[in-house]
Amino acid sequence: MNFLELFKKPNLIAAHRGDRSKKPENTLSALVSSVGKCDFAEIDVELTKDLVPVILHDETLARTSNISEIKTFEARAPWRVSDFTFQELQQLDFGSWFDGNYEPLLTLEKALTFAKEAPLFLNVEIKDMSETFADSVVIEKIIAPIKKTQSAQLILLSSFYHHYLPLCKRYAPSIPTAALEADKHQKELITYLHTLEVDAYHPAEKIATRELVENLREAGFFVNVYTVNAPSRQQELFSWGVNGIFTDNLGE
Repeated sequence: MNFLELFKKPNLIAAHRGDRSKKPENTLSALVSSVGKCDFAEIDVELTKDLVPVILHDETLARTSNISEIKTFEARAPWRVSDFTFQELQQLDFGSWFDGNYEPLLTLEKALTFAKEAPLFLNVEIKDMSETFADSVVIEKIIAPIKKTQSAQLILLSSFYHHYLPLCKRYAPSIPTAALEADKHQKELITYLHTLEVDAYHPAEKIATRELVENLREAGFFVNVYTVNAPSRQQELFSWGVNGIFTDNLGE
């Protein structure tokens, strides 16, 4: 089964940054904990200064690591991910902020290797790095470990920075893509999504409407809504025809 075949199943549950209510987000333990509790997991990818794809949500390291406690890095605040080499980031702890347990930095390659072994479908969200790295460099560096691990059948690539999405299709035509949107829809949305060559649309819960979902589904796009934690709201969205929802709470 590949990701597009997965979308044929109803009422899909996606683990937002892994099982983040039980484990530190975007870590290997969060992915491990999500297995058996969801249909796919969502993770975020950034590039280090030396172009290693790593799994982090924020542009900076302050919230989800212990970097503020390391004297040698003190003068480098606000600690942007792209200002540090992979070797430097390996010195950090990405788990103690959450539950007191050490957690190493997760690379995209290691996440993909785990996903293939589990197996676990992964929505890899490509963070907007357009002000730091050329778009083509970003996509090349992210596609490379997918090809290396031969995990393309398990992957969906998404981004708020929509310029990445046609590039994804150019470098890896078989991997489905999705456009993320937070605040308002593009004019002539369906035409716009066709120009991006995407397979799915991921709107924020606050901008999702029944009419939107019905129109997109009729046009052949899959629709997955983020971030929806209330079970009653999840069921309402599914009744509209939404394929999947992203949630922070997977239960036990």
